Amino acid sequence: MELTTPALLFPAISLLMLAYTNRFIVLADLMRKLYAEYQEEPDQGVAKQIVNLQVRISLIKYMQICGAISFFFCVTCMFLLFAGSTILANISFAVALLLLLASLALLVRELQLSIDALDVHLSDFNYDGQES
Repeated sequence: MELTTPALLFPAISLLMLAYTNRFIVLADLMRKLYAEYQEEPDQGVAKQIVNLQVRISLIKYMQICGAISFFFCVTCMFLLFAGSTILANISFAVALLLLLASLALLVRELQLSIDALDVHLSDFNYDGQES
């Protein structure tokens, strides 16, 4: 493996971390708004949305942790290659890839919860396709 191989992960991991951070910011803002709404007038539907957001934010936290540790092992791999420890570098790169896969798997789960939340939110919507 050459030094450029783990370097290819740098932009991918960086963009994923940025996307995860943006998702976190949006969800945290939505949770704050829903919580304020719930405090003014408690509603079971709003409570369910808040619980869903708590789970999703927790998943994003673990996505970010896996991504950050993946980035760490990627940098470690580059250092080990630079130092001439090819076997340890290969192990470090494998760990980085596995953590990146775990992060992506968590992303898929978070997306499923997001879609489920939208389905629940729009469950009473009935559009017949005809304009008045």
